[in-house]
Amino acid sequence: MEVLLKVTDTVRNLRETKLSGLRPLSEFFDYQRLSKPADLNQATTRISYNTRYFSGNYLLIVVLLAIYAVFMNYWLLISLAFLVGGFALINKYAPEATQFGEHTITQKHLYAGLFIIGIPLFFWAGPFATFFSVVFCSGLCIFVHAAILEPGVESDYAAIQENV
Repeated sequence: MEVLLKVTDTVRNLRETKLSGLRPLSEFFDYQRLSKPADLNQATTRISYNTRYFSGNYLLIVVLLAIYAVFMNYWLLISLAFLVGGFALINKYAPEATQFGEHTITQKHLYAGLFIIGIPLFFWAGPFATFFSVVFCSGLCIFVHAAILEPGVESDYAAIQENV
């Protein structure tokens, strides 16, 4: 129960801090502000500003790409469901030791069986390839968007406020 409360608090905190800064889609996909940067210095300036300004939108892109990648990798989805579901079922239905014939099966035995089957299944599913594909795809999307989108008029005022 404590873990569920911590997860709930973490999700609420994330929503209040990061996702509260979501910019409207009309601003995020403003095709009139798209242009090729003149040089690397201008691209770096745009990336620096846009990654801070659209941080909530970029976080949402990373989360959506991660969810998509997990759902497209069926073995990874099955192995995660097996591990998480097995852990939950063992906690719920087997808190005490059970006598099965001459053998006593404890929670420790059940966890060992779960991990002996689940961990190799998880690594066979290719979690590292999925992770790095999400990192690469989201990084590419974010950096290209941040580099070609001209900062709005408010970026000029942000520089003035930093100097004051």
